Amino acid sequence: MSSDNTMRAITQDTLGGPEVLRLGEVARPRPLPTEIQVRVHAAGVNPVDWKTRTGGGMSGVLGEPPFVLGWDVSGVVSEIGGGVTTVRVGDAVYGMPWFPRQAGAYAEYVTAPSRQFARKPATIDHDRAAGVPLAGLTAWQTLVDTANVEAGQRVLIHAAAGGVGHFAVQIAKHLGAHVIGTASAAKHDWLRTLGADEVVDYRTVRFEDVVRDVDAVIDLVGDGHDSTSSRSLRTLRPGGHLVVVPSGVSPDLAGAAREQGLRVSDFLVEPDGHALGRIAALIDSGAVTVGLDDVLPLEQAAEAHRRGEAGETRGKLVLRVTS
Repeated sequence: MSSDNTMRAITQDTLGGPEVLRLGEVARPRPLPTEIQVRVHAAGVNPVDWKTRTGGGMSGVLGEPPFVLGWDVSGVVSEIGGGVTTVRVGDAVYGMPWFPRQAGAYAEYVTAPSRQFARKPATIDHDRAAGVPLAGLTAWQTLVDTANVEAGQRVLIHAAAGGVGHFAVQIAKHLGAHVIGTASAAKHDWLRTLGADEVVDYRTVRFEDVVRDVDAVIDLVGDGHDSTSSRSLRTLRPGGHLVVVPSGVSPDLAGAAREQGLRVSDFLVEPDGHALGRIAALIDSGAVTVGLDDVLPLEQAAEAHRRGEAGETRGKLVLRVTS
C-alpha cells in the first residue's frame, strides 16, 4: 500500500525483455518551483519505451537501471510548486514531460515543469488522452514545424496506422494536404475514415512504384526496415522533404538526397505544452480522434510491451494507473 512518501510504479533493475518490468514501490516525487505534481490516471506506451527497456531508445540518457519508463501522462494536478500560473490543483492535464530524460510515467505520480503540460482535451477520457502526447507531438512537429506542410501539398506517411501515423494522417488532412499512407491491407478502411486519400499495402506493392510527386514524406519506419527511407526519395518531387523519425539520417542517405535536389531531416520530439493545447483543440473539435488498440492495468505493463513489440497494434496501447 502506498504511503504519502511512496507510490506504485513499474520499475526494472536490469535491461532485457518484458519480464524485467515489475510492480514495486518507489519514492513519490515532489514539485520544485515552477513544477507541478500530477496524479497519473493513465500512461501511454510507445516504441521508445520498449527500445529503452532493452538498452536502446533513451537508455543512453537514462543511464543504467533501475529506472521507471514512460513519457505519456494524463492525470490531475495534485500539487503545485511556487511560481506556477498556468494550472491549479484539480485541473485535468496531459503531457510528455522531460523527454528524453526520465519522466517515470509508469507510476502513480510524476512531477515536471508546468508548461510541459496542457489541459486535457475535454471530450475524451484519461485513457485516450494518455495515448496522445508523444505520438501527437511527433506528428505535429514533423508536419507543422519540420516539413511545413501546407494546403494542397501531397504527403506520404509510412506506418500510417500506428500510434504516430494515425495522428499524422489526421493532422495532415486538417492542414489541407492530400494524404497517402502505407499500411497493411486490414487497416486501409480505418485509415480512410481518418482522412487518408490513398492507402498502399506495403506487403504487396513497392510503394515507390505507385507513389510519385509528393512534397513531404513522414517516415516512421526508417532505413532499418527494407531501406524505407532510401526508397522514399524516389517518391519526392524536386525540392521535396523527407523527415526520418526512428533511425536518423545516415551520411549515405543525406548524400543521395543532396544529389537529387531533395531535403532530408532527422527528428526527435520535444515537450511542447503549447502544441498540446493546439492538438487538444483539434480533438475537441472532432478533427482528430484517438485510436486505442487496448487499455491494460499498470501491473500488465510487460504484456503491453509484448503486444507493442509484435507490431500489429492499431493506434495506441495505454496503461491505466488509477481510476
